Amino acid sequence: MAAENGDTIDTQFEIVTPENIAFQYRLAGPFQRLPAYIIDVLIQVVAVVAGYLGLLLFFGMLRVPFIGVGLGLVLYFAVSWFYTGLFEALWNGQTPGKRLMRLRTISADGQPIGPAQAILRNVLRMADCQPLYLYQVGLWVAACNRRYARLGDLVCGTMVVIEEPQYRSTALVVTEPEALRLAELIPANFRVPRDMALALSSYVLRRRALPWNRRVQIARHLAEPLRMRFGLPPQTSYDMLLCAMYHRVFFASTPGQQAAVTRPVASGEIAVALGVTPFAEGAEVNAPALASAPNVLPTSVGPPSERPAEVVVAS
Repeated sequence: MAAENGDTIDTQFEIVTPENIAFQYRLAGPFQRLPAYIIDVLIQVVAVVAGYLGLLLFFGMLRVPFIGVGLGLVLYFAVSWFYTGLFEALWNGQTPGKRLMRLRTISADGQPIGPAQAILRNVLRMADCQPLYLYQVGLWVAACNRRYARLGDLVCGTMVVIEEPQYRSTALVVTEPEALRLAELIPANFRVPRDMALALSSYVLRRRALPWNRRVQIARHLAEPLRMRFGLPPQTSYDMLLCAMYHRVFFASTPGQQAAVTRPVASGEIAVALGVTPFAEGAEVNAPALASAPNVLPTSVGPPSERPAEVVVAS
């Protein structure tokens, strides 16, 4: 079971597992879910009307139109009651409307939704839409809990989250010769704690969007102690040193330390375990140590020739 973190900001919702791995999600409120619901309703209306007319035409040609009317009513019942549940069960928590609006239904513990949850939460929609299909019950219940969960979500232990944009699908590969050279100078027996691995992955993921001075300013807080520990010269580039450390942690195989193995990560997951590539789909990290850089530039900036250091996506 996962424990929920009560310290949330805006619609951010964090779940911490017993293994101390944090999952962060952006909750979808009622008015963010409304466009997806309207799209799904329109699809259902088109499907029912087209199917009903087709049945009437077919059985009308056979001179038994009453069978077409009966089957049309069965079609309406099946679509209205099971459209959403079946799609969410088969599409991993998404309907066509949710997929277009980048929403997904998941379990309250962060796991993928199960078929029974998908069917039951949508059967209970009939209670949420009361009175007179105005969804007053669902809106009132959603307003009274921190997950914006309607009655069906509370009963089934589910919630609707916003899928973040997909920035990376594979690990990042360091290609700068200077970074690779520095990686060879790191002692083979140096062990990287989880917090440091998290900080390294956060920095390498974001560094390309930062100007050079800001990049060095942020990298200094972790790179300077490492430079002194490894006995590297003062002119060593902080940026290159962190890229070298990242390469050693997640790619280079050394005695006693295996290279990382890429695996799929659900949208919103924070991959903090050492040895797990943190740049799968939707991965998001938070390194407090790197976020607290002061407003002064370090004295050791590194040669300008190292500034265009690039990290490219593996093909």
